[in-house]
Amino acid sequence: MSEPRSWSPKPAVVAVSWAAAAGALLAAVLGSEATTKVLLGAVAALLAAFAAYGTLLRPKLTVDETGLTIRTVTGPRHLPWHEVKVKLVHTRRLGREVPTVELDWQRGEDEQLFVLTTADLGTDPREVAEVLHALRP
Repeated sequence: MSEPRSWSPKPAVVAVSWAAAAGALLAAVLGSEATTKVLLGAVAALLAAFAAYGTLLRPKLTVDETGLTIRTVTGPRHLPWHEVKVKLVHTRRLGREVPTVELDWQRGEDEQLFVLTTADLGTDPREVAEVLHALRP
């Protein structure tokens, strides 16, 4: 493998989240009722948190010869190939099947499960799982 592959949330989704957060904040500031201000302020905060998550944790997943690197709110984690199991999982939610990529990492007694969705990867998790299985040494 010559160059690392990576996946991130779609930039358009992140941009729309920032715009929606700004709109909700503006509406909260201009609102006339206290209840409206509080609710729209909370919506603005949630949208800003989602947008910041998509902005700051880029790329979410990177893969190279040595393994996978996943960016989390606590910082990037490098998972060597021999310590991680890659699984494609299908879950039924609200009457439809939702695929996710699960990275099951274990080193001695330490273990952690990373679940990546379409929103995290910016593409279909099935495609990412295929690439990861193909690149795994």
